[in-house]
Amino acid sequence: MRGGATFMERSADVGNQPVDPGILERARPVRRKSMAPHHRRRRAVGLALLIGIALAVAAVVVIGVVGGGGGSPHAVAQPKGGFFALIRELSGDGGGSLAARETAAENAAINRTLAYTPWVRIAGAQHREIALTFDDGPGPYTPQILAILQREHVPATFFEVGILERYFNASTTAIAADGDVIGDHTEVHAPMSRLSRKAQQTQLLEQASAIERYGAKFPRLFRPPYGLWNSNTLALLHRYRMLMVLWTVDTSDYRRPGVRAIVDAAVDGARPGAIILLHDAGGDRSQTVAALPRIIAALHKRGYKLVTVPRLLLDNPAPRVQNIAAVIGSGG
Repeated sequence: MRGGATFMERSADVGNQPVDPGILERARPVRRKSMAPHHRRRRAVGLALLIGIALAVAAVVVIGVVGGGGGSPHAVAQPKGGFFALIRELSGDGGGSLAARETAAENAAINRTLAYTPWVRIAGAQHREIALTFDDGPGPYTPQILAILQREHVPATFFEVGILERYFNASTTAIAADGDVIGDHTEVHAPMSRLSRKAQQTQLLEQASAIERYGAKFPRLFRPPYGLWNSNTLALLHRYRMLMVLWTVDTSDYRRPGVRAIVDAAVDGARPGAIILLHDAGGDRSQTVAALPRIIAALHKRGYKLVTVPRLLLDNPAPRVQNIAAVIGSGG
């Protein structure tokens, strides 16, 4: 089944989905030390950018004051606390930091999208940007996926299953620390349209609570398992200000069709604003791991920039008319 068939699909009892014992045996926590060089590089680049910005601001201050005189209406006021205070503010994690401002801008983009549509299947085509998304994690293959993304300096969006946080929460912490986005994929990979409204609410909120325990924020994005949802789902998403994110390209990697088939599906379906569906858990994802570097290289070669879904929507506002009928289970 499209949209994330998983090991949970084998159970007819939605409320008691079994977890594959083999997954627990393969569980390994993410080694945070291995990610330290990546974070150091990211911080170094970020700090260099901040210093450049601060120098530019300082130059504007000097030019404004010297050129216009002390009473010039064009003089720029120096930031309170001086030059280094500005650097500290921009590089920190407070409300004035670059990271906080970027997050606020992306949340605003989600809000603008929600003002005219409750779902997106593709963003606009203003820029050659694409979002890679991974369903059904966290799991034993998530650290390998993260390592590739970190090595290639590529952000991604993960739609996680809450129950798996019991076993693989180190990956969730790593994803959040790395600045990637985590969305809601229900607590037990449940087919939402087959549940009561109250049960659907439980699926959403238990997953949200689970990821928040390990460093993620309350999710603004939701992807329905199997692509199944109904009017109750949309009403709940509206209540919690969450956007339903479907997909433009289904790589069918969960079927394990072979590395080349996965790569071809992702690259052949690529177009500006596309949202590509992959999986980092829910079964054997070794083919996805092997395909990912080739997908990234091919998309870069074609001039695409890879971004998170919120960034995609910020840079490329989604069309008001979305053809979601092509997505299996929509409206079910």
